[in-house]
Amino acid sequence: MRLKFKYICSVCLFLIVTSCKVGRHYSRPQLELPNSFKGEAGLFGNHSADTVILKPAKFFKNKTLLILLDSAFSKNSDLLTAVKNLELAESRLRVAKLDFLPDLNLRLNNNYTKASKNSAVGQSAALGQSPSHRESQDYNASLGLNWDVDIWGKIRRGKEEAVAAYLESGEARKAVQTKLVMDVAKGYYNLLILDEQHKVAMESKNLSDSTLAITRVQYQIDEASQLGLSQVEAQVKENQVLLSQIEQNISIQENALNVLCGSFASGVERELSVGGEFNVIPSDGYPVSVLTARPDIKALEYSLIAANARVGIAQANMYPALNISLTGGVNALEASDWFSVPASLFGTVAGSITQPIFQKGKLKAAYNQAKIEREKSVIAFRKGILDGYAQVSDALKNRLETRKQLLFAKEREEALWRGVRSADVLYKAGATNYLDVISVQSNYLQARLQVASFIKDQAVSNIELYYALGGGWK
Repeated sequence: MRLKFKYICSVCLFLIVTSCKVGRHYSRPQLELPNSFKGEAGLFGNHSADTVILKPAKFFKNKTLLILLDSAFSKNSDLLTAVKNLELAESRLRVAKLDFLPDLNLRLNNNYTKASKNSAVGQSAALGQSPSHRESQDYNASLGLNWDVDIWGKIRRGKEEAVAAYLESGEARKAVQTKLVMDVAKGYYNLLILDEQHKVAMESKNLSDSTLAITRVQYQIDEASQLGLSQVEAQVKENQVLLSQIEQNISIQENALNVLCGSFASGVERELSVGGEFNVIPSDGYPVSVLTARPDIKALEYSLIAANARVGIAQANMYPALNISLTGGVNALEASDWFSVPASLFGTVAGSITQPIFQKGKLKAAYNQAKIEREKSVIAFRKGILDGYAQVSDALKNRLETRKQLLFAKEREEALWRGVRSADVLYKAGATNYLDVISVQSNYLQARLQVASFIKDQAVSNIELYYALGGGWK
């Protein structure tokens, strides 16, 4: 009866102790988010993280670009590495989930001992016992169970860390894919604009060639000077240099896109989409809270959760550890008696409590270091929010201003084109000189190149806004 009472008390004490858990539960740091992004009025549409984040196929209309993105998703080195990191985190999570279970080991062993003649056993054999008395064997088969009881929640904190690390790897993979979408899309539209600039430069070269042909005729009949002829020839060469630079940039951009798509350097198929390039992102404002749904920022928060769990683990390492071990099986001196039950059965129960006393300050230092790492993770998370806020604000402003710039640039191009036609007519009629023609042609070329550049900027501003709001992934 007394033994039973002690057993009940021990179980109660055990349940009380195991209810303890060190370390504080995670709570998101105070962010003090603004009411709206810079430049917005704060009158938001019905947007949430789910409605803002779009898969690439829902945002981009260009079929050729989507094919290119599919290639990047399957072959990009950074994305493949992120996938492997996710698989590694998943494996670690499976291991962490099993830490609650005890270790169970099967052991089979046979010991053979032969004593020396001069030992006590050997001397007793010399006094009349058989020589085999010096030999002994021991056959043993046992199951051993060892359990580290999670008194202070150390194993549970370890599982929290593993879960957070797994989720962080998942968000990191999404962030890599979203960044990849932005980089590929930017490169693709840069390539399209380079093609347009190459077309403009070719037309300008043809126009300069025509002017050069007329000037040579005029020079032969003494209606143009050597200076005028040299000026027109110089303009033709300038156009040839521009064409060479554009072709160089096209080759470099194609190579960069191939690297992103995991392919060797080659040409890149491309074409403009009929009916627009993007599905429009609503312009009626976004709550700043959408930033917390961005995969890179969510990854930072999961990193913070893992750091918080590590503080609990470091704290638990300073408290007593309870270990319970059970061993049972069969044991016999002769193999023939091994399975003679119950005579060969044996069992052992052991329990131990270990309290670290002097560890040269290592455990306390590890605890303080874990708290510092948590504070660093808080700073990184808040900085991620600040960076995201700036990126969305910049993208919103860029989208607004590039629309204006493109409109002004097109109006300038139209005005200069009228000047080119007038100058061409006047030059053929001898009513103006070659300098006026060269000047207006050069200005018109720059205006057309500028329009192409603003078209690219407008595409980039939409892509960057898409990314800054969280992007999308497959």
